Parts: sequence; C-alpha cells; structure tokens
Amino acid sequence: MKTDTAHEFWGEEWARADGTTKWEQPEPEVMIFAQTLPADARVLDLGAGVGRHALALARQGFAVAALDAAPEGIAEINRIAAAEGLIVDARIGMMTDLPFADGAFDHVLSWNVIYHGDEKVLRTAIAEIARVLKPGGTFLGTMLSARRIPIELSKAPGREISRNTWVFEGPGDKVHPHYFCTGRDMLELFSAFEVFHLEDREHETPGSWHWHLVLERL
Repeated sequence: MKTDTAHEFWGEEWARADGTTKWEQPEPEVMIFAQTLPADARVLDLGAGVGRHALALARQGFAVAALDAAPEGIAEINRIAAAEGLIVDARIGMMTDLPFADGAFDHVLSWNVIYHGDEKVLRTAIAEIARVLKPGGTFLGTMLSARRIPIELSKAPGREISRNTWVFEGPGDKVHPHYFCTGRDMLELFSAFEVFHLEDREHETPGSWHWHLVLERL
C-alpha cells in the first residue's frame, strides 16, 4: 500500500492559493531561526507547498531550493519568484528520493511535512535529509505527537494501519496516512542527529500537538 499520498490533497489546496491562507504566511519560528544561519547558507525547503518559507528565505538572500510532490505548489513558487526576480531552485519530487547531491545543504527545513506516510516512508525521508545535509548542518522541522491521537479520534473515526500510522475519516488530509510519535520514538528515528531542541506543543487550535525539532547532522 502506498502511504505517501497526502500531496494529492494539498495539490488541490495549492491550486486555490490566493495569498490569504495561513499556509502562505511564513512561520515566525522559521524566520527567527534563519537569523542564526550564515549569510551564504544553502537551504532546502522540503515540502515547500506554495513557497511561504522558500520565498521568504530567498528574499533574505539565502541560496534556496524548494521541493514539493504537488506540481501546483511548485508552479506557484516559480510564478512568484519570476514576478519578484528571485532565484529559487524549485523542483517537483518526493521526500523519499531527494534530487540533490550528498552534503548539498547547510540547512534543511521541513514544516508539517515528513510525517505524511508510514514509518518506512518517514525513515527513508529522514535518511535523505541526513544525506543531503553537510556534517554539522541543521534541520528544523515538526512531527505529529502521539498525544494528539485521542483528540483526533474524538473528532472522527480512525484506525492504525501500521505502527504509529493512522488514517481518519472525514474532510481534510488525514484520510491519507499520518505518522504520530512519542519523544522516545523521535530520538530513535533521528539517531543520525544531535538534538538541540525538542518540544511538544500545540499549534493554533487546542489539541493540535506537534513536536518541534532543531537538530544537527552528526
């Protein structure tokens, strides 16, 4: 069974992008962390959507690559970049097979992305992130917390299709497989990294628990 399919939902969302949704505004946490990067840092925005972070980082002068499995998102990034005269290496691709050389990046950002799939997909994506990062390079990302599963079940019927991997009925992207994990799971999954910061917290809505990670490639 193919589990990395959430881009099918998000492609439809990106096709409706009009500049007003939260998915088109950069996260303050991402932009604050960017201030710690060297001015010449090469950055990969993995699962870039319509480019809210890739474009913001390019405006600050970073060398930015953006990857997303939804063609609609990449088309929007290229449209905005062309209109603003920005250089963004925007490509269509899967997170399990990054089209970049080993050690190509100083920093990889992946906000609300790599948990879209089962554990095999997730482990492959993490290995690819480690591969394209330089030793000492940093990763800033989010993961779904296992703390969130009872909350999701209170909203819609769901089932665990494989270890830590759930699907839920109803509207939204959770009809596609999502991976939920504990802190212990996190440390094992990211064993190729040193942990700088690890925090489980809610996003905008009550119960929207996500892990926030800042890691260094060993």
